[in-house]
Amino acid sequence: MIKKVHNPDVLTCIANLSSDEVFTPPSVVNQMLDSLPKELWSNEKTTFLDPVSKSGVFLREITKRLIDGLESKIPNLENRIEHILHYQVFGIGITELTSLISRRSLYCSKYANGKYSIVQFDDEQGNLKYFKAEHVWEGGVCRYCGVSKEIYDRGDELENYAYSFIHSDNPLKLFNMKFDVIVGNPPYQMSDGGGGGSATPLYHKFIDTAKKLNPRFLTMIIPSRWFSGGRGLDSFREEMLKDRRISKLVDFPLSSDCFPGVEIKGGVCYFLWEKDYNDKCNVVTFRNGESDSYLRYLNQFGDNLFIRFNNSISILEKVLKLKEPSFSKVVSNQKPFGLRTFERGSTVPSTGKIELFTNKGVQYVSKEKVTKNPHWINEFKIFITMAYGAGEDFPHQIINKPLLGGKDSCCTETYLVIGPFSSLERTNNVISYIKTKFFRFCVLQIKNTQHASKSVYRFVPEQNFDEEWTDEKLYKKYDLNKEEIEFIESMIRPME
Repeated sequence: MIKKVHNPDVLTCIANLSSDEVFTPPSVVNQMLDSLPKELWSNEKTTFLDPVSKSGVFLREITKRLIDGLESKIPNLENRIEHILHYQVFGIGITELTSLISRRSLYCSKYANGKYSIVQFDDEQGNLKYFKAEHVWEGGVCRYCGVSKEIYDRGDELENYAYSFIHSDNPLKLFNMKFDVIVGNPPYQMSDGGGGGSATPLYHKFIDTAKKLNPRFLTMIIPSRWFSGGRGLDSFREEMLKDRRISKLVDFPLSSDCFPGVEIKGGVCYFLWEKDYNDKCNVVTFRNGESDSYLRYLNQFGDNLFIRFNNSISILEKVLKLKEPSFSKVVSNQKPFGLRTFERGSTVPSTGKIELFTNKGVQYVSKEKVTKNPHWINEFKIFITMAYGAGEDFPHQIINKPLLGGKDSCCTETYLVIGPFSSLERTNNVISYIKTKFFRFCVLQIKNTQHASKSVYRFVPEQNFDEEWTDEKLYKKYDLNKEEIEFIESMIRPME
């Protein structure tokens, strides 16, 4: 009967702090550790650091592997554990609370010098430290992490979220030693006080700091938004995609496949960076309970652009081979008529007023309200929303339904303008093209967040709009094979 009693790992049951500070399941931790060379686990001199410890699960699983790997070199179990925890495994709690949780996971006691600790240190923190740090305010924001002074300049009674690992000019001094392996799941972002849950990304700062410590190996799990978007992530994205030291990138387009019950828009990924590696990256994608892998350069299609799905590569190569103009050339920039989202007009049409497409429906304003592109007012055009979903569901729709904008019409910045076009027939032919799965599949290659600016249409080829377009015609034009067509069909749902 005792054998039948379920005894779950407590770290699989612990509740997440938020969708920005997610506890990593042991199964995912072990996937990440599996990517490291096996010889590390039998080397009594290899040192490991988790600089963003929340539950201690990374350090616990590392210790378990070292206990097995060092058995032949240090046969006595107690001596082996003493050696591992004193000289090989180190961590930094992101808060004082998580440092206590992490020590409980690693030392079986929240105090490393307590009577219940499986090893004894001279102080209560042992090698799993919590360093209290402070924001350094310059011009109303923190010099290190960029958060707002107005929001995070708090008293000692509240957590200030000044993470010590990225709030130091010399993080090496935190332990005064070098590390062979750095692992972890860093905080993802912090609220900046803006509307709609606006936040400042943080995870890239932990990666940049970890690289400065010059480890042999670095593996972290982070949001996948950096693939194509993210505020302030352009230089980080370019550096990551050019970095030939990234030997493996594992992507979960659905975050729930990695973190059960947690929705992180755009999915999550983890990577392995190796100091002495300089070659193609093994890109692994998990989808529908299956995975596929492809050895390729991350910046194959441009220095600041990453193609997420391996099965997309051959399709894009066929499309780009024809060297057709990009559809993005007929897509406007943001705020096409100079009207903000909150701009409102009359709900009743009247003489001298034009249609205004808003996020509350069609209203009516005078032409004098338009401050940009007034010559578009009397042209046929298409309106399409600037944001639609983040691709958490399969199959995707990717973008919202296009709306026909006739003569005497404009829109707020809720929409972009596609066009203008010389006739109603050509405009309707463009709409038929936008509704195809092929069109939206090409958009998907860049769009993995809600944002849908003109740049996401970069890989969409322009067509002859004197004719109507269907998926069948497009598949034939680009000579797509059965497997490529099936992949597109599996990724994109019909637009009704």
